Amino acid sequence: MTTTADPRPRTEPALPAARGPLSARVRAALAAPGASSAVDTAGAATADPYGEDLHLALYALYELHYRGFAGVSDDREWDPALMPLRQALEERFLGALRADVPGGRTVEETFAELLVEPVEHGGSVAYHLEHEGTREQLREYAALRSLYHLKEGDPHAWVIPRLSGRAKAGMVAVEYDEYGAGREENVHARLFADLMADLGLETRYGHYVDAAPAPALAIVNMMTLFGLRRALRGALVGHFACVEVTSSPGSRRLAAAMRRTGAGPAAERFYAEHVEADAVHEQVVRREVIGGLLAEEPRLEADIAFGADATVFLEDRLGQWLLESWRAGRSALRG
Repeated sequence: MTTTADPRPRTEPALPAARGPLSARVRAALAAPGASSAVDTAGAATADPYGEDLHLALYALYELHYRGFAGVSDDREWDPALMPLRQALEERFLGALRADVPGGRTVEETFAELLVEPVEHGGSVAYHLEHEGTREQLREYAALRSLYHLKEGDPHAWVIPRLSGRAKAGMVAVEYDEYGAGREENVHARLFADLMADLGLETRYGHYVDAAPAPALAIVNMMTLFGLRRALRGALVGHFACVEVTSSPGSRRLAAAMRRTGAGPAAERFYAEHVEADAVHEQVVRREVIGGLLAEEPRLEADIAFGADATVFLEDRLGQWLLESWRAGRSALRG
């Protein structure tokens, strides 16, 4: 991994290298000047729903809704030629999540589990980093998490116009904190860039996409999928609530890991801030956002539970990838 003193310039990332036929088609279509003919959807319906090729292709298509890519026109965001492939990739991914994540749970059942920290820590990345993680493992963890944290709050902002009343007010209150409560230096994405600088990492947005394995891409893709589809607003709220409920204990461990390894004040500050902030956010999200949404649209309860359970499922997959890599003495980054 490279280091830099670059103060977070606002630049578009380069198109990532392809990992298979699906991502190669997407890359070629985006690299071509102007609108293209419809991109072939062959293989999308049978691709590995958690595989490298599908998730890089989907990530590249989704990134058009964020900052895009260097040399790719902003007009490509809703290019009709790209939509059939994107929809096919989404359906393959979403179908797998619905098949692999238990359904029929209530919100109370789902969050009762999330509110209790497991006694067994063998599968906890935060526990590993707190007690025995090396500085290089912390660097790898931060590099992979940068795919989301450098856009922190953005996937969730799409749900705001799809809510009303208590749910909307609560969601806006939490997002206001994510965006620094009106102060640029406190924007959480900025705080994470400062953390990366303390760890000697490149802070440019999207820099580590090529190094990110599919389990890391899948988590960000899930957020974007839930955020872009109004029909999945309940799942997005469930995902967001899951993150806020589980964030404080994990952040406490990660702050301790940064302190133990001497990572630096900004590295420690990012997670220390989340210990306090997310403890408050948890209450707001559960009582106001979920409570308000269920009061207006009780039929979305199963979707809220699904969003939370899908988050746990994908986070467990990433955790397994990280711990298996580190315990085998190898890097968790691709290449």
